[in-house]
Amino acid sequence: MTQTDHLKTDCSKCAALCCLALAFDKGKDFAFDKNPGEPCRNLSGHDCSIHDRLTQEGFPGCVAYDCLGAGNRVVQEVFDGRSWQSDPRLTRPMMEAFSAMREVHKRIDFLRAAATRPLKTHDEQARQDFLARLEQARWSGPDLNDFEVGLALEIDIFFHTIREYVDFADLDEW
Repeated sequence: MTQTDHLKTDCSKCAALCCLALAFDKGKDFAFDKNPGEPCRNLSGHDCSIHDRLTQEGFPGCVAYDCLGAGNRVVQEVFDGRSWQSDPRLTRPMMEAFSAMREVHKRIDFLRAAATRPLKTHDEQARQDFLARLEQARWSGPDLNDFEVGLALEIDIFFHTIREYVDFADLDEW
């Protein structure tokens, strides 16, 4: 995968992980409640049965959502193309991997965004090093578990240290 591919969502290479793993509440963005781990009732195989009319059917939240490529990367890289739908035993591990990969990709996105800020030389080097570690990794389930209790914390501490010259309010979700 090239660097720019990591955050590119390709639903055709996913197993509808967002339609399984994510929860939503009935309201202006979603027409009904859905619990995490409960497949969306609009799911047909790995496809949304109302994809072409999501907004009209009361799902603008689905239209706005982007997993930043976490779903396709989990299915293709971590599970070698396998799906929870054909092997229900994969449901929980795929949901956990999807959650962790979303965190990896969120940090890649933040690290890329930080490149637009006037970082000190040592902070820019640290940013590049973290980004290389995240983008060059070929992730497995255990690697993603380790990420959440190791490298993710290191990166979060780094983000805290650069707050003095990065206005996080300018960056989405910082």
